[in-house]
Amino acid sequence: MNRDFSLQVDHLCKDYHEGSGDELHILRDINLSITTGKSIAIVGDSGSGKTTLLNMLGGIDEPTSGTVSLNNNAFQKLSEKKKCSFRNRHLGFIYQFHHLLPEFTALENVSMPLLIDGATVTDAAIKSEKMLQDVGLGARIHHKPGELSGGERQRTAIARALIHQPDCVLADEPTGNLDKANATQVLDLILNMNRQIQTALVIVTHDHHIAAQMDITYLLEDGVLAPAT
Repeated sequence: MNRDFSLQVDHLCKDYHEGSGDELHILRDINLSITTGKSIAIVGDSGSGKTTLLNMLGGIDEPTSGTVSLNNNAFQKLSEKKKCSFRNRHLGFIYQFHHLLPEFTALENVSMPLLIDGATVTDAAIKSEKMLQDVGLGARIHHKPGELSGGERQRTAIARALIHQPDCVLADEPTGNLDKANATQVLDLILNMNRQIQTALVIVTHDHHIAAQMDITYLLEDGVLAPAT
């Protein structure tokens, strides 16, 4: 699939004000360019701001200063409705915890992004069943999250993130809540699906084994993002 995608970060800063009046500088003058097909790992200690940065890449959190632009559209200049539309069309999100809707089946959960984008229930179901088969859950499509194992729930979340073939997948510690065997399986699935769909991939992780499998690794330390050495 031919894609023309860019997620551009320019001079991004994020500060928080504590009750004591002190100012915490979480992110300092971050610049980053994410383009079609690239896989990027962002590593750093707990509390270093990795999740905050990922949320700003997805337009979920607002920077104190600087800009995040998706295909030359700065998130800060978009209305909330337009921002949500951009996120649903161009981005896929995978978290450490699956965030599946407990009252819906795997098929219904995976269908959600398509339905939000205007697909019919029938078309969404056909595509979602195929995606669930691709991630090895063809026999579990009518099971609710509470009836699935941890690894199955995370694979369902991956299917949901990829169902609309996003330009970029943003993953926050996607294997952090799994045992070693399931973690390896889920990471392989993310990488294989990423190659098939040819999206950009950004993974926030503290696991250097995961980072080593990405094209580029950045270290976030003391609010500063730099290529890892």
